[in-house]
Amino acid sequence: MNTLGLHTFAISPMWEVARIEPQMEALKAHGVGLFEIPLLRPEELDVAAATAFAARHDVELICSLGLPASLNVVARPDEALAFLEAAFRATRAVGSGALCGVTYGTIGKTTGRAPTQAEIDGICRFLERAAAQAAGHGLRLGIEPCNRYETHLINRGVDAARIIERVGAENVFIHLDTYHMHIEEESFETGFRAAAPYLGYVHVSEANRGVPGRGMVNWPAAFEAMAAIGYEGPIALESMNHVDADIAGGLAVWRPVAENPQDVIDVGLPFLREAARQAGLTLG
Repeated sequence: MNTLGLHTFAISPMWEVARIEPQMEALKAHGVGLFEIPLLRPEELDVAAATAFAARHDVELICSLGLPASLNVVARPDEALAFLEAAFRATRAVGSGALCGVTYGTIGKTTGRAPTQAEIDGICRFLERAAAQAAGHGLRLGIEPCNRYETHLINRGVDAARIIERVGAENVFIHLDTYHMHIEEESFETGFRAAAPYLGYVHVSEANRGVPGRGMVNWPAAFEAMAAIGYEGPIALESMNHVDADIAGGLAVWRPVAENPQDVIDVGLPFLREAARQAGLTLG
């Protein structure tokens, strides 16, 4: 059974507790058993509030991030590793076993060209060190391929798989996202098959970042591809209703993604559960 999760991009010192708490009865009824915490500024996370929330509602937590624009993992890896150290400490403190996302670069930063060999070499050296650092905290490290408008470094499942094979660290996994796959992959089957040996986390996100089922993502194909590779890991709904200012520009989110934001939950979650069920996956 795949754990169904929820991810939003807002962050505050109290994380999302105050906003999510009133919806927990409905979210639990939808089968949500995991919440993703964005560590855009790790020092702001209220660890006590997050862990109390997880215990109170018997849910898992996973952490994610995109590195700040000021960092450069190739030219100045030590600065980026220092940032990740704070993120790893926060991840471990809330009881999560993994940090995922764009851990190898900055969302929204591109050169306008294909990655150079020097960039690929630098990313691999950085991830080798980051993986060892994560292992020191007992954590796994995820890398998320993103579309060409958000990064030129890792765009497809096969790109991430090649990086992982070169790095050779057992605690590094692939984090796929249907939004990015819809843009970059030849098909969902191709993307999921390429990532299969290392796949550890999946974002399900509509093509317009809004309500699942009201956009252009081929959801039967996406879930059938997951079922075909026997994926049994966590699957988290990602929408952009509440986006932190530090990342909104990189995501190019400047208007509401849904006329009624609550539809992302009330309409989107049941839609995803049914689409998954028809493909042979159980979310919950």
